[in-house]
Amino acid sequence: MKQKRVDWAAYIFLVPAGIIYVSVIIVPIFYSAFISLNRWNGISAMEFVGLRNYINLFTADPVFRIALTNNIKWLLLTVTITTTMALTLAVILNKQFRGRAFFRGFFYFPTVISAIAVAIIWRWIYNPQIGFLNQFFRFLGINYAQSWLSDPKFSLYAVYAATLWATVGQPMILFLAGLQTVPKEVLEAAIIDGASAPRRFFLITCVLMKETFVIVLANLVVGAMRVFDSIWGLTGGGPINATQMLSTYMYSQTFRFSNVGMGTAIAVLMVLMMMIVIVPYVLFTARER
Repeated sequence: MKQKRVDWAAYIFLVPAGIIYVSVIIVPIFYSAFISLNRWNGISAMEFVGLRNYINLFTADPVFRIALTNNIKWLLLTVTITTTMALTLAVILNKQFRGRAFFRGFFYFPTVISAIAVAIIWRWIYNPQIGFLNQFFRFLGINYAQSWLSDPKFSLYAVYAATLWATVGQPMILFLAGLQTVPKEVLEAAIIDGASAPRRFFLITCVLMKETFVIVLANLVVGAMRVFDSIWGLTGGGPINATQMLSTYMYSQTFRFSNVGMGTAIAVLMVLMMMIVIVPYVLFTARER
């Protein structure tokens, strides 16, 4: 039996990319994991403490538990509300009507605005005295004025609403691209067979858009776990840690309190949480059936 000839030249061409990947991705990951096992302020010598940083986070750090709870809430809001709204907009904008191109650009436009600019815009919208939202309620005769960003009951959801406005356009475009790949012949055959519109959408369109859902949900989960800009720009994690996230708490521990070991431990936990959620989902939904 003739052996296949190995093309070593192909592997040689992969060496530069492999070196960059190892040096930029693999080495920093393992070095960060090593730092998380130490007590270190970023200047003096490291003091090895093993898993003490992780144990302290879960047993002796109430702010970390708040941040973890907020991240889970944010993740659930993103997966449910953001996905539903993006898919709904994509379905509407996939239909033929006058001005369709304008509305596609209109809903996508906020995604190109920088996160800090979005935070400034929504700070004014949420302003308790002259903000648009409270003034709008007064105009309607509704006595529902709130200090949206300074009230712990509303602040997290107020920040999420601002982020939803700024980010829903990206998954909308991905869903729109996925909808346009669904063969019209399949849908026409389902109509002839008497399938209702909801059945056609859930049993045919959504199934044929499996890869699109994988990409959208993976991006949304990663974005929800590492959300930082909108939180930092609008509330800075306050009031009284009501909008604290793992990313903002990691930043505070690392750069404000010079607790690099603890901050890196939070970063490692964030990576593990994203892998636990994303990897099984991708393997389950993207496998060949």
